[in-house]
Amino acid sequence: MPLKKKPFLGMPAPLGYVPGLGRGATGFTTRSDIGPARDANDPVDDRHAPPGKRTVGDQMKKNQDDDDEDLNDTNYDEFNGYAGSLFSSGPYEKDDEEADAIYAALDKRMDERRKERRELREKEEIEKYRMERPKIQQQFSDLKRKLSEVSEEEWLSIPDVGDARNKRQRNPRYEKLTPVPDSFFAKHLQTGDNHTSVDPLQVQFGGLNTPFPGGLNTPYPGGMTPGAGELDMRKIGQARNTLMDMRLSQVSDSVSGQTVVDPKGYLTDLNSMIPTHGGDISDIKKARLLLKSVRETNPHHPPAWIASARLEEVTGKLQVARNLIMKGTEMCPKVRHTLNICSLSLSLSLTATFTVSQRHCSCDLLTCIQQIKFSISFTLRESLEALLQRAVAHCPKAEVLWLMGAKSKWLAGDVPAARSILALAFQANPNSEEIWLAAVKLESENNEYERARRLLAKARSSAATARVFMKSIKLEWVLGNIDAAQELCTEALRLYENFPKLWMMKGQIEEQSENMDLAREAYNQGLKKCPHSMPLWLLLSRLEERVGQLTRARAILEKSRLKNPQAPELWLESVRLEYRAGLKNISNTLMAKALQECPNSGVLWAEAVFLEARPQRKTKSVDALKKCEHDPHVLLAVAKLFWSERKITKAREWFLRTVKIEPDLGDAWAFFYKFELQHGTEEQQEEVKKRCENAEPRHGELWCAESKHILNWQKKIGEILVLVAAKLKNTF
Repeated sequence: MPLKKKPFLGMPAPLGYVPGLGRGATGFTTRSDIGPARDANDPVDDRHAPPGKRTVGDQMKKNQDDDDEDLNDTNYDEFNGYAGSLFSSGPYEKDDEEADAIYAALDKRMDERRKERRELREKEEIEKYRMERPKIQQQFSDLKRKLSEVSEEEWLSIPDVGDARNKRQRNPRYEKLTPVPDSFFAKHLQTGDNHTSVDPLQVQFGGLNTPFPGGLNTPYPGGMTPGAGELDMRKIGQARNTLMDMRLSQVSDSVSGQTVVDPKGYLTDLNSMIPTHGGDISDIKKARLLLKSVRETNPHHPPAWIASARLEEVTGKLQVARNLIMKGTEMCPKVRHTLNICSLSLSLSLTATFTVSQRHCSCDLLTCIQQIKFSISFTLRESLEALLQRAVAHCPKAEVLWLMGAKSKWLAGDVPAARSILALAFQANPNSEEIWLAAVKLESENNEYERARRLLAKARSSAATARVFMKSIKLEWVLGNIDAAQELCTEALRLYENFPKLWMMKGQIEEQSENMDLAREAYNQGLKKCPHSMPLWLLLSRLEERVGQLTRARAILEKSRLKNPQAPELWLESVRLEYRAGLKNISNTLMAKALQECPNSGVLWAEAVFLEARPQRKTKSVDALKKCEHDPHVLLAVAKLFWSERKITKAREWFLRTVKIEPDLGDAWAFFYKFELQHGTEEQQEEVKKRCENAEPRHGELWCAESKHILNWQKKIGEILVLVAAKLKNTF
């Protein structure tokens, strides 16, 4: 029976039909079913596709970007919407292009409206930024001119940039050498070994090359007997004993029998006493022989005796030095150098030496002055009056002799005797300005103001000098008689209009009375007569700054620098004026110009150290010391720098060095005393105060501001020191 043919076999499969789907099969499509794949550069079907979507590759890339689009809530902003475009996946048509063009035109128009304002604001911001943070090129613009002075050898000596890298690898650490102990030398001297180096093979193979005990490497070959060695330990011990004997003789008193050695601080004090000379014992012996030869060849040559005594003093043989002094005064009786020999610090025999020189020397002015100084220094009061009478008998016109005698009596508390000496001085020198002023000072210091007024009136009638008028004005000023002081000032200026201190006093009196216009007029008139007076320029500038006229003060200082070039005081005031006004950049620029104008000014270098930031101050101080090695202001700045870094020991050393080089600088004493108040003991504070009183400083910016103040005219040196130190602030 024939089978019936299924009716659907010849019919096309329905849409979506997958063969075998009922039994679990899945449909798949092969490359042969759909044809070859399209290339990335093939055009798309859309003939009006926008640029960037006209190829198959662009379309695929766009689809991938659309898949990566983030439409999360975190990417949504309340005012701006989503960060990306919601319609970026849509077709880009002509109306979209037209809308973009309209928006671009609007943006361009709005940008042109605010262009000038925006460019001006950007320019101001750039200028402000460059002023606050200048380029390296601008910072070194003033130094580029000096590059023309650099020679070819200096250019070639500049190291390469690579020299600063890998320094540790290129420069290995040096080998450390340890001194050989004395026991090592003693042991080998006994055994007779002269060769004490170590064999490199023993270091490399330590222990493999041990000497054979059979006699092949015997330590003592028969031909070598133990020698004495190259070092004599006995001589080394003798040298040490000699050196110790010299040290002990330097710190002890061998004449009076009373020792001055402090048992507790002996080892500490000994370090400062030992190296008073730089040579060894053999050099001292050679110098002693040479000086002996000079003395024997020319016994009447005073420097030979002085040098010989100095040598013996340095080596600690004080008695030998004293003997040489006495013999030198006998060999050179009529030469003034015998007085120089008296200045040696050998106090016990100085009295006898002074007696010899006093007997032989002629009584001229220099001899008398030195002898009086000697008597005062060693408190020889019994011989002072006789010596003074002898001096003024031979030199009655010498004002300094009368003044020294009067001061000696005044310091001793005998004011009537000082008055009598000055009265005799008036008879010998009736028109002497110095004697008149000394008498006025004596009366004013003892609160005899009416007598001082009468003396000044007589002095103005007999010796009407500018200084006499100045002292008269000062006396009335400090006593509160302002009207009398102004009248005297007007009278003095009619006679001495070229004396700048009179104009300064007139301006300061008006300034104290709050008459700023009259004070300004006085300073201006004084500058017309005395254009080279630095204090007048400074007073006028500070007056304008005090009343708030900063621009006028700046103009005054610029004018003063034109009239007085290379004046460090004027440059310093200009720098400080800008710094007080808060213009630190301008003050730094002015300081650079000032150092170019006055490269060897210590006050400018000292101020420049503290204008720098803290990390650069040390470098600046080194430059200052190179330029002004012995300037007291630079040394004081270095001491303050160590003080700010809390290096107490170094700061104290530099303070001592400063007051030793320039004991007349009151500012150094004030800072030193302030330093000891904070970091020293009471003994150290009293020592600084006592040394300051003995030095009697008269100069210093801060010191003069207090010592010359009207309210402090009767204060002593110690009181002024306390006042200045109290006003100092260590905020440097």
